[in-house]
Amino acid sequence: MYPSERRSLYRFLAIYLLSTFILFSLGSYIFYIYEKHHLLDQQKKLLDIEANKVKHQLMILHKNLGDKLPITLNDGYEIVLWDIDNRCIFSTYKVTEDINISNEYHIQNNYIEHISVVDPYYLGVAYLIIKKPIDNSRINELILMIVLFMIFAGIFFILIGYFLGRLFVAPMRESIEMMNSFIQDTTHELNTPISTILTNLELIETIHNCSAKKEMKRIEIASKTLSRIYDDLTYLRLNHDYNKDIKDIDFSMLLQERLLYFASYIDSKGIKVDKKIVDKVIVEIDRDDAIRLVDNLLSNAIKYNQIGGSLSVEVDSSSLSIKDSGIGIAPNELSSILERFKRANSSEGGFGIGLHIIDQIVQSYGFRLEIKSELRRGTEVTIRW
Repeated sequence: MYPSERRSLYRFLAIYLLSTFILFSLGSYIFYIYEKHHLLDQQKKLLDIEANKVKHQLMILHKNLGDKLPITLNDGYEIVLWDIDNRCIFSTYKVTEDINISNEYHIQNNYIEHISVVDPYYLGVAYLIIKKPIDNSRINELILMIVLFMIFAGIFFILIGYFLGRLFVAPMRESIEMMNSFIQDTTHELNTPISTILTNLELIETIHNCSAKKEMKRIEIASKTLSRIYDDLTYLRLNHDYNKDIKDIDFSMLLQERLLYFASYIDSKGIKVDKKIVDKVIVEIDRDDAIRLVDNLLSNAIKYNQIGGSLSVEVDSSSLSIKDSGIGIAPNELSSILERFKRANSSEGGFGIGLHIIDQIVQSYGFRLEIKSELRRGTEVTIRW
C-alpha cells in the first residue's frame, strides 16, 4: 500500500470510526439511562408495596391500641416513623440528619428511600420513611451488556470500515498504478536518447572544435536536466527499494563534483556561489543516494533562484546546508512541501518530487532534515547526520 493511499485510508477510518463511536456511545448512554431508571422504578414499586404493608400493620395496631410496635419487615428494609411535627417516633436505624419529606423518593449513599404519607395518623404517625440498599446487580449486568455490545459492535464496524475504506481508496490506487506505469514506460523510453545526447556532447567538446559554444551549453544543461529527471523517476518507480552499497563516502569531494556538474546551469543564471566546504567530510551512505540527495538540493536551489542571485553551500562533519536567494516557500506550504508531487510554485515547472526524494533518503539513513524559507527571500535546507 502506497503512503498516500495509507494516509487516505487512515483518515477515512478515523472519521468513520470516530463518528460511529460517538453515535453508538450516545445511543448506549441514552439506553443505559432509560434502563437504569426502569430498574430503579421497579425497586421503587417494591418500596411502595413494603410501605403499604407497614401502613396496614399500623392500622391494625391502632385499632388494637397495642403498647408496642411489632412491625415486621422483609430483609434489607429499614423504616423511620415521624409524627406531624417531624419528630421520630420509631426507627430501625440511627437517624443522623434531617430527612427531606418534600419529595416522595430519594437516592443517596447507595440507598433508595421512599417517603409515604400516613393518612389518617395511625398511632400519631404522619410520615413513613422506608429505605433499602439499591440492588446494583441488575445495573452492573446492564453495564456489562452495554460494554460487550460496544466491543463487538466496535470490532464489526472496524472490519466494515476497513472494507469500505479499501473501496474508498481503490480509485486512488488505480490512479497511482497508472501513474507508476506511465513513469516506468517514460523512463524506459528516455534512457537511450538521454545517454546518446550526453555521450555525443562529450565527444563533440573533446574531439571537435565547435564554434557554437553557447548553444552547446544549452543542450548540455537540458540534457543533464533530463538525465536528473530520469534518475528521479527511476528512484520513484523502484520506491527506493534496491541494493545499496553503503560505505564511507568523501562527501566534500562528491559535493565539489556535483557543483562542477551543475556549473553550466549555474553560469546560465549568473548565480554567485559561496562555498564553505570542509575537506574530508566522511559520510556512510550509498553513493547513488548521496548524488541524488545533492543533485536535488542543488537543482532546486538553482531552478528557484533569481537571475544573478546567490547560492551558499556549506558542509562540515555534522551537516550539509544549501541556501539560495530565490522565491522562497509560503509558510502555509512548508508543512506539506515534502509530499510527493507537491509544488509550492508552478511557474518554474517540475514534477514536485525533488524534496520528497530528499525526505525519503534522509529518513532511510536516520538523518534530520530542516527547511527554513521566506517568500521572496530564499530557502535554506539543512541535512544533519
